[in-house]
Amino acid sequence: MDDGLGPAFASRMECLNITGLSIESDYQLVVEHALEISKFETAIFADASLNSPPPFTFEEIIKTPSGKFNGHSLAPEEVLHFAKTMFSAKTRGFLLGIRGYEFNGFGEKLSDEAEKNLNEAVAFLEKAFKSPNGPV
Repeated sequence: MDDGLGPAFASRMECLNITGLSIESDYQLVVEHALEISKFETAIFADASLNSPPPFTFEEIIKTPSGKFNGHSLAPEEVLHFAKTMFSAKTRGFLLGIRGYEFNGFGEKLSDEAEKNLNEAVAFLEKAFKSPNGPV
């Protein structure tokens, strides 16, 4: 179902073999990801979204975390905050929310609408990464 949009996005981006692009795909964010993203200028967190307008949203993470951390999973802004405070990272973070529609079922296949949105998100970031100014 459409909750697999994040891993599907990572897989498609990896197949593009873009120089300088590193892909990490996990089902939840944990504090260890802060070390990984601290090594990069830019981190893009991609996930399925039930509330984003189609086909996707792409926005810089500027809000600060609430301070109520759960050790089992973190929000992107929390991982970014840890990267900056624990590792003095200058990493800019962006959230890519790919609009999904079907979240109440089992299966590997994305809905047709979600597949279309995924294709548009991949095309958008492929173009951005190949531009002379970089992804952002």
